[in-house]
Amino acid sequence: MIPPLIVAEAIDRGINLIAITDHNASANIEPVQKAAKGMDLVVLPGMELQTAEEVHVLCLFDRLEQIEALQKVVDSSLPNLENNPDFFGEQFIVDETGDFIRREHRLLLVSASMTLSETWKIVNELGGLLIPAHVDRKAFGLLSSLGFVPTDIPIDILEISMQLPPDQAVKKFPQISGYQLIQSGDVHYLADFLGANEMLIEAPTISEIRKAIKNLEGRSHRIITRRS
Repeated sequence: MIPPLIVAEAIDRGINLIAITDHNASANIEPVQKAAKGMDLVVLPGMELQTAEEVHVLCLFDRLEQIEALQKVVDSSLPNLENNPDFFGEQFIVDETGDFIRREHRLLLVSASMTLSETWKIVNELGGLLIPAHVDRKAFGLLSSLGFVPTDIPIDILEISMQLPPDQAVKKFPQISGYQLIQSGDVHYLADFLGANEMLIEAPTISEIRKAIKNLEGRSHRIITRRS
């Protein structure tokens, strides 16, 4: 997706906080941040990392240098495979206007050698927030891959996909009962924008987001229905 269109779509939908979480990659975060400069939209750096267990996890941060540090670890953990654009699609890196800069030739749609536990430790040490992504999905979801939410890792926030309301998700997957839930669109196209998480926070930071999702210190979070 093109950075200015991402920004425009979010603003048109009344969304003022998003995170860019490309698969095992972070090169297109800064262009979106630049496209949002001066707009009523905060763009947090992030990544959808695929662990060794083939589980997708969202890694969210406040600053670019944090995601850049994670990217170095991920780069050293990915297999040395070349992307096949005809099969997997192109992996473009663009500037803030959407103009082409270069291709990422290394295949990104693979698992890093980092385990879920190792990934949590690294993200936590960097000051980030790790949230297992779309845990209800069969493809790369925590529950389909492991069958449970691991208790040896201090995970307390889970993401469910947009197809399943929270109450139905808990009924269908009792393993997630007691965990704080967020719902995201897993946006690959502009039409996928969801804007389901409404938070009362003092600032758009990871610390404040964590407090809001856990309803701590006067911050709050709720999932709202917004499908169009």
